[in-house]
Amino acid sequence: MNVVDSSAWLAYFAGEPAADFFAPAIEDTARLIVPVICLYEVFRVILRERGEEDAFAAVVAMQQGRVVELDATQAIEAAATGHDEKLAMADAIIYTITQRHAATLWTQDAHFASKPAVRYLAKTAG
Repeated sequence: MNVVDSSAWLAYFAGEPAADFFAPAIEDTARLIVPVICLYEVFRVILRERGEEDAFAAVVAMQQGRVVELDATQAIEAAATGHDEKLAMADAIIYTITQRHAATLWTQDAHFASKPAVRYLAKTAG
């Protein structure tokens, strides 16, 4: 199973050089888990940068995977993970969902680089 962090989704949708790295996880929709917080983050950024039509197209594509809602148990678990791992709210939710599903997290966020079950590619400037 794969979870793709918002940073990786954005690189993929923007056609950045990193898109090729993230494509296998994104395009394997049968094994793709999409935390609902990623829908929020990606929609918001693309809405701001490219408009509503592109933002909706992105989240429709993301929903080809299995969207995982945030329930009360996961919220509490994510809060504890965020506290223990010193992660921001969205990152704690994404990491918690990754762990709950024994998945691999695909990301460009450096604070995940040394964590287990993470496929990390450093974000390039530009």
